[in-house]
Amino acid sequence: MAARHDLSGAAWRKSTYSNGQGGDCVEIADNIPHTVPVRDSKNPAAPALLIPAPAWATFVEAIKRA
Repeated sequence: MAARHDLSGAAWRKSTYSNGQGGDCVEIADNIPHTVPVRDSKNPAAPALLIPAPAWATFVEAIKRA
């Protein structure tokens, strides 16, 4: 069975690359230990993707180099 994460205390923040007119909005919460939840801000009640923190760091570094 998959581990469950309590995201009730998640401090969500919108990507600086998100569209300012309400579209293409991605939010992350970087205050959850060992995990970076990612969600669609247009549908915050939907399940979030739970990314292991090391994988998220690798992803962000790769994006910065692109």
